[in-house]
Amino acid sequence: MSRRAVPPPSASDPFAQEAERFHHDLTRALGEPVRARVLLAVSGGPDSMAMLTLAHAAFPGGIAVATVDHRLRPQAAAEAAMVATHCATLGVPHATLVPEVPIAGASIQAAARHARYRLLAAHAQAIGAEALATAHHVDDQAETFLMRAARGSGIAGLAGVRPRAVIEGVVVVRPVLEWRRAELRAIVRRAEVPFVDDPSNHDPAHDRTRFRRLLDANEWLGPPQLARSAAALAEADGDVRAIVDWLWAERASPSGRGIRIDVTGLPRELRRRLARRAIGRVIESADVVAPRWSDSANIEALLDALAVGKRATQAGVLAMPQGELWRFRPAPARRNA
Repeated sequence: MSRRAVPPPSASDPFAQEAERFHHDLTRALGEPVRARVLLAVSGGPDSMAMLTLAHAAFPGGIAVATVDHRLRPQAAAEAAMVATHCATLGVPHATLVPEVPIAGASIQAAARHARYRLLAAHAQAIGAEALATAHHVDDQAETFLMRAARGSGIAGLAGVRPRAVIEGVVVVRPVLEWRRAELRAIVRRAEVPFVDDPSNHDPAHDRTRFRRLLDANEWLGPPQLARSAAALAEADGDVRAIVDWLWAERASPSGRGIRIDVTGLPRELRRRLARRAIGRVIESADVVAPRWSDSANIEALLDALAVGKRATQAGVLAMPQGELWRFRPAPARRNA
């Protein structure tokens, strides 16, 4: 596709009003006019099929679709085929993506999510897509907010799903993040677009299902209000991230095999984020593979130890305080007894 801005949809389209709104929302999430193909992640559910319907009207000739068959349900192959058939009627390129290695682990949903984004990102890069679009919406955001609040998440976790992110090296946008689930379902019904309901969405074994039922049974909770709270926290988190970037440039420096940070006068939240970044950098530079590290890991015990002048180890990284200077380096290998 040529590198030129895609014009807004024609007023003659039966979904002109909705398509114009979608055009605006995707452009805003991307941060600039859409100039190249956008890859849509479409599972076959009503939300993603509505996004496909809107995108086809808003960006004719400017989209491609991919469906991930995680190979976790026997029905998934037929659902991917349904999406492929519908895309063929629209003249939209479609690909079904399948993981090379079976998905497994303690948390199947988390493992599936990681595999899904790896596959989608690789395909987006292969076709030269400008961005990958997913169909997260207001109700998803509200559910995520409540789930993370129940787990005691901090500001970054409560910020929920972002309108724009970079995952696996690809720009990911959520153009229907301000749309309600009911709006999207109404679109596919009005357009007579086929869709499927994933039975896992109704399985009470999953946390998200339980919180979805909580929201459905208690209108006073207000998904739009919860989503606005998440958006406000996302903005605040972005500001804190910018401050941390500045502090890192000013106060972090190499120290032998590790990193030294001056934390003088900093509040705990900024110390927490700088420590997490230092641990991640040391792990990356030293190629530490175990124990597993996550940027959202709980490091409160480490912060408590450093605050009283004690050493602490986290994810194979040794943290040593020298007054208000914190040093991070690979922890020495344990000796066998």
